[in-house]
Amino acid sequence: MNRNQKTVINVFLLLFISLTSCGPIVKNNGYLVSFNDTITDGYGYKNQDGDIVIPPGKYLRCFTDTFKAYAIVAKQNSGFVAIDRQENVLYEVFPFDNGPDEPSDGLFRILENNKIGFADAVTGKVVIKPQFDCAWPFENGVAEVSNDCKTQQEGEHSIWESNNWFYIDKTGKKIEKTKINNS
Repeated sequence: MNRNQKTVINVFLLLFISLTSCGPIVKNNGYLVSFNDTITDGYGYKNQDGDIVIPPGKYLRCFTDTFKAYAIVAKQNSGFVAIDRQENVLYEVFPFDNGPDEPSDGLFRILENNKIGFADAVTGKVVIKPQFDCAWPFENGVAEVSNDCKTQQEGEHSIWESNNWFYIDKTGKKIEKTKINNS
């Protein structure tokens, strides 16, 4: 083998190594984007290449625009649920004002067996397991909750009544009211 042939082989070998050692080029960044099929008025998810991953009509509505770790969707006869990328239901999402609970202070309310807890708005992970009868959204690091609460109807709306409200921090730990007023 002459010197020119060795040089050509070495160039191809270096090119091959450099192309294969960096791994494949990922175009889709691993997230899905919601879309609405205007013909069927069905909601679904597409990947970054435009391929349909979750067909329209499978869910009544997709509330999460960019589906990374989890998405909130409306299921037929099930209300609002959070699903993972394999479409497993993670938990129910607390309904508020004709939609799923909105994140407040980085958390949103979730339900399990008629008890309220909280999940992280970025990751979807449960932060405080459902354990409260009533729970207001977090504000400035605290939420007002009760385990002895009644729901009263006022026209088309309902209100919570309790004589035993208390505050929790973002770990679910009970906080004394004096600490809240001093912060």
